[in-house]
Amino acid sequence: MDRLNVLIAIVLSIFSVVIVSSTAGNKAEKDHPDNLSLAGDGFDTVIKAKAAIDSNSRCRNKVSCADILALATRDVIQLSGGPWYPVELGRLDGLTSKASNVEGKLPKPTFNLNQLNSMFASHGLSQADMIALSAAHSVGFSHCDKFSNRIYNFSPGNPVDPTLNKQYAAQLQGMCPRNVDPRIAINMDPKTPRTFDNNYFKNLQQGMGLFTSDQVLYTDRRSKGTVDLWASNSKSFQNAFVTAMTKLGRVGVKTGRNGNIRFDCGRLN
Repeated sequence: MDRLNVLIAIVLSIFSVVIVSSTAGNKAEKDHPDNLSLAGDGFDTVIKAKAAIDSNSRCRNKVSCADILALATRDVIQLSGGPWYPVELGRLDGLTSKASNVEGKLPKPTFNLNQLNSMFASHGLSQADMIALSAAHSVGFSHCDKFSNRIYNFSPGNPVDPTLNKQYAAQLQGMCPRNVDPRIAINMDPKTPRTFDNNYFKNLQQGMGLFTSDQVLYTDRRSKGTVDLWASNSKSFQNAFVTAMTKLGRVGVKTGRNGNIRFDCGRLN
C-alpha cells in the first residue's frame, strides 16, 4: 500500500465508485481526466484486500469496498507519518459509476478561497476542515498541465505567478518545459514528498504551493493565520486533520437501497 498516495486514498474514500472499470457501453469515473493521478497499483491493492476478506466464508460479502477504502486511507496516512484515527464503518458501495458524475465533485487547482470554502461547505465542512484536508498535498503527485498556467501564462505582464517562489518556479519549468507531455508526474511537496507532515504549510509560507488553490491559503488573510499556526504546531494540525477526516468520512455515505456490497471492487454487481 506504500504507493497509494494520501490524496488518492482520500478521494477514493469519498467516491468508491471511482475504482470501477469502464465497459464498452460506459465510461466510468475512473477514466475522467481529473482522475489521471489515481495510480493503478492503488486500485489493485483495494481489489486484492476485498478478495482476501471474501476468501473467508464468515466474512464473504459483509465488507464493502467503500469501508475498505476508508480504512486504507487511514492506514496509508499513518504509514506515511500522519496520525492514526478510528474509522466509522458501515458504508455500502455505490450503484453507478459514470465519468460525467465527476464534474463539480473535486476542487480545481485554480480555485480561490471563496470557491474552496463554498465547495467544502456544501459537504458540511468548515474552512479549517478544508485547510487541514488540503495538506494531503504533502504526499503524492500531480501533472504538468494542472499548474503550467502559473509558470508560463499567468498574465500578460507576469508570465509567472508572482506568488510563486522564483527558484521553485524555475525548478518547475525545468521539469515541465513548454509543450511537454502534460501527463508528466511532479511531486506536490518538493521537500518531503513521501512523508505526511506539516511541511505543506511551511512550503506555503515560502511561496512553494504547487497549485493556486494551495498558495491562496497563505496569500488570503482569512486563511493565512491557520497556515502559520499549523506550520509551527504539528500536533494542532494533526488533531484538526483527524477531525476533518472524520467529518469527510460521513459525506455521501450509501445505506439501504442506495447501495450494496460489491462482490468485486472493480465491477458493479
